[in-house]
Amino acid sequence: MSETPKDLNPLSRAAELLHHRGRALSKGEPIALPITTSSMFHLPGDPADSPAYGRVDNPTWEALEDALSILEDAPCVALPSGMAAISAALFASLGAGKRLLVPSDGYYVTRVLSSEFLAGFGVSVTERPTASIAEGGFADFDVVFIETPSNPGLDLCDLPAICGQVRAAGGITIVDNTTMTPFGQRPLDLGADIVVASDTKAPGGHSDLLMGHVATRDPAWLARVKDWRKMSGCIPSPHAAWALYRGLETLELRFSRMCDSAAVIAPVLAAHPAVRSARFPGLPSDPSHNLAAAQMERFGFLIGLDLGTEARAEQFINTSNFLRPATSFGGVHSSAERRARWGDDVSAGYVRLSVGCEPVDVLMQDLVDSLGRLED
Repeated sequence: MSETPKDLNPLSRAAELLHHRGRALSKGEPIALPITTSSMFHLPGDPADSPAYGRVDNPTWEALEDALSILEDAPCVALPSGMAAISAALFASLGAGKRLLVPSDGYYVTRVLSSEFLAGFGVSVTERPTASIAEGGFADFDVVFIETPSNPGLDLCDLPAICGQVRAAGGITIVDNTTMTPFGQRPLDLGADIVVASDTKAPGGHSDLLMGHVATRDPAWLARVKDWRKMSGCIPSPHAAWALYRGLETLELRFSRMCDSAAVIAPVLAAHPAVRSARFPGLPSDPSHNLAAAQMERFGFLIGLDLGTEARAEQFINTSNFLRPATSFGGVHSSAERRARWGDDVSAGYVRLSVGCEPVDVLMQDLVDSLGRLED
């Protein structure tokens, strides 16, 4: 395929993604991406430079990786889930005697992977809260894993400053950009060495697939991640890769709608008397607002609400007509869950609200109505 221009703005990248593959088609070839499910390829003679085996090569993955690379402005490796992407990046960059710093308030499965598996292989694991992750410096850390905004608390940290400090100390940064996508935040442009993301969320968008990816501009790290995928067998399904490719074609449109709606809804919910406190980087009163305005393209579609008690949180979620009570986020359907049920360090009444693609006035009225029904 042809080279993607390196100076594209986000909207130009959205357009480029839609037509990049099409420019290389021959007459009569399908415009829609085909699904290639073969585990074997016709391979007479010298196997060099040809697809060889389904654990290593797949044209559907490769088309997806081309599309992801347009959005990230970096080579990408597709993996079968967000945690597969995180695992690939961590296992490719760590080993016995290495030191890893992870956020204590980030996605809990990353912490479990680090403490129960990486630590067992001789990796020293340290945890710090996202908002104060730079306190204590980064000397002797080989890998600093960052999640900003944190999931689910929506705290931020200064990406350019931290990435620069980690590099000066001799380490690398891996940034989980799941909550923001490349349309909301661009960690590689801010100094990160590696980006990981769960494409199960907004990139897929329809709550019907599991996928993830790793992006990096460093050829050595890219090769390590590809080798890890090949040797571990942690490969994506061609069907899931095809579904994600289709989802990426509408990501810019959906993400814009979701962020626009969240920006309208957040101040209304924050001011509601039933809400004890609210977190949304787009609120001028949010402690992360200034930092978000400096390093994020959009403020995102996630809103944190503290409704005081478990009962009130569950009532709010379950009595709303336009909220699906479900884990995960980023789908076209608005969803919410009480995150303390998974052991996250948040209050019992904390709700992570994922704003979807419903008409904003209808959704907002439904949420306000649900808040109005809460019992003291």
